[in-house]
Amino acid sequence: MPQHPDASATAAAESRIEAILLAAARVFTFEQQRPLTNASGFFFARADRLFLVTSRHVVLDEPTKHFPDRIEIELHVDPDNLARSTGFSIPLYRNRKSVWRTGLDSAGDIDVAVIELDRAALPETALYHAFTTAHLADPIDQVEVGTSLLVVGFPLGFHDTLHHMPVVRHAALASSFGLRFQGEGYFLTDARTHRGTSGAPVVMRVAAARPEHGDLPWMLLGVHSARLDVGTRDLKLDEALGLNCAWYADILLTLTEG
Repeated sequence: MPQHPDASATAAAESRIEAILLAAARVFTFEQQRPLTNASGFFFARADRLFLVTSRHVVLDEPTKHFPDRIEIELHVDPDNLARSTGFSIPLYRNRKSVWRTGLDSAGDIDVAVIELDRAALPETALYHAFTTAHLADPIDQVEVGTSLLVVGFPLGFHDTLHHMPVVRHAALASSFGLRFQGEGYFLTDARTHRGTSGAPVVMRVAAARPEHGDLPWMLLGVHSARLDVGTRDLKLDEALGLNCAWYADILLTLTEG
């Protein structure tokens, strides 16, 4: 959590709202000044560095010819008035090279992207929370199938338009957290999701928060990517599966290193 000039005002604002809602960010993509899409993202801090995390296909998606050159996130800027916000523009390329990082594993591309943010460029009164490495699941942690989860984001761009807050959807862990589903770098969630949720954090409440969790008593399990469907589904007779891909959040250790 960043430090602000008026700590008492910040504390007063936070007492009215759950910290998890201030960890998510609404993402807009642009091609120069032309708006393209809406998506979700969240803040992740490592040491003194701050990153925005979202889905890779939000910043680049060749199959749909989606080639934005910048994104914009919405930031709260007044600890006394959560209805005040400002847009913060982030270029995706510098000297024709991408400023965002993504990764590969043995199964191919990972649908996660991180962009380092310049803390000094953020508004001095910016109000947000950030996950850290302490929020990532430890290999010894037991996360059972069927566990209750939350997906925090902006489905179809829907949100609290007055206070600029995301909404949460309930989800359940739908595949073994200890096994990469079909060998891919993701697990499955059972949740009702929509376009615009891409890049949202998938979290689980921790039973006993540790001091290193700070104001976020949540475990960051994954990054929501997309709905999963079956190509043989009869669109008239069969409902959608309601299953989603969530990429394991431990990829952030690699993408934020160095």
